Amino acid sequence: MKRKLPTTSAPVIDPALLDQAKRAIAADQLHRVEKCSVCSAPCAPNSAEPLCWVCRRLKISAWRDSDQQIAQE
Repeated sequence: MKRKLPTTSAPVIDPALLDQAKRAIAADQLHRVEKCSVCSAPCAPNSAEPLCWVCRRLKISAWRDSDQQIAQE
């Protein structure tokens, strides 16, 4: 038969440190509230343009297609 381990009532993480981490995360989430200029979705992180990741990808694809079309002519 196995012996039961005594339960610890002390928290693993200091409550002050946990509270500080929660406030830091909340501040990061509120920092970026910009909307995409095309579809009004949230902007892509680290983007210099006000575009969401979908519109940004479509723009890059359109540029690639136009470059290929110019090369064929």
